Amino acid sequence: MNLQQLNKKINAYERLMRLDKPIGILLLLWPTLWALLIAGNGKPDWIIVLIFITGTVLMRSAGCVMNDLADHPFDGLVERTKHRPLITNEVSKKEAYWLAAGLCLAAFGLVCLMNRLTIYISFAALFFAATYPLTKRFLAIPQAYLGIAFGMGIPMAFAATTGNVPTVVWLLMAANIFWAIAYDTEYAMVDRDDDLKIGIMSSAITFGRFDVLAVMLCYAATLLLLVIAGQQLALGYGFYGGLGVAAVVAIYHYRLIKAREKSQCFKAFLHNNWFGFAVFVGLVAHYFTHYFM
Repeated sequence: MNLQQLNKKINAYERLMRLDKPIGILLLLWPTLWALLIAGNGKPDWIIVLIFITGTVLMRSAGCVMNDLADHPFDGLVERTKHRPLITNEVSKKEAYWLAAGLCLAAFGLVCLMNRLTIYISFAALFFAATYPLTKRFLAIPQAYLGIAFGMGIPMAFAATTGNVPTVVWLLMAANIFWAIAYDTEYAMVDRDDDLKIGIMSSAITFGRFDVLAVMLCYAATLLLLVIAGQQLALGYGFYGGLGVAAVVAIYHYRLIKAREKSQCFKAFLHNNWFGFAVFVGLVAHYFTHYFM
């Protein structure tokens, strides 16, 4: 294999892992960072933070590979996915299996640096990540399952930091599930016609003409659950200011998706990075005022 061929193969692997599209990493990372901040009472162990960030990149990459392996029979029939490396034969299925296994092993190696409870939870996290692509065959709202998979960093963060999983974790998990339904429904609205044609389930199909309303109700549920979590944690005005900004982001998304134009729905999906960031900044603001003001 010459240098040009090697570069093409590396590029194909990067696209298979979606490293060229970091939005998935960010959507997976924000709730994990929320949890690390809260579990560390505003002063997280930076070694643990670094391990979780690296593990998030590895597991999101592994999840994308597993997703493409599961969706291989359908991706060639969808306009948005017909140029993925497995479809164009830039990467073989055998290579993809090895890549997914290597990424998972690397992530598990990082988890092994944590305590026993974190390791136990990591097995559940792997299960949800590996099985999520299959849920699109039979679940009416597979986006809810995605929310669980994308939220497993929350209990792992608490377990790694405090050695236990307090009840507030489940409020944060529930908030993340509703958030995932919101942003992934926006994403699914782009693919709705193709999904109907090939028989894939999605929340955009299930919600039908109430899709926009459902998205906004999910944003509202996310914010309400975060408010309840904030009350349990006795968080201050900085946190609620962050939630206020997140609410403005959600309202902006309504303006984008209300006409159901595909490019605007996709723009709203990508823009969810700022929703997660707003909540994170709210937490930073709370702990900053708590310690320094």
